[in-house]
Amino acid sequence: MNKTDLTNEIAAKAGLSKADAKKALDATLESIAQALANEDKVQLIGFGTFSVVAKEARTGINPRTKEKIEIPARKVVKFKPATDLGK
Repeated sequence: MNKTDLTNEIAAKAGLSKADAKKALDATLESIAQALANEDKVQLIGFGTFSVVAKEARTGINPRTKEKIEIPARKVVKFKPATDLGK
């Protein structure tokens, strides 16, 4: 399912126009992205939790050359689904 498909589903299930559903979806995604940029946790009961976790720097290996490379520390988004998601 892509963003257009999701917009169409929201419009159908919520009784909204496609334009209003797109605005609602865009606002939701923007709010989640902003919260994660501020390193806040976003918890959607019954769906899951988005959070930002720090990955430490580590040494990796280039699979083509077998040369060791240094992978810098970074922050990544983690999603933990709710236990009843998909049931």
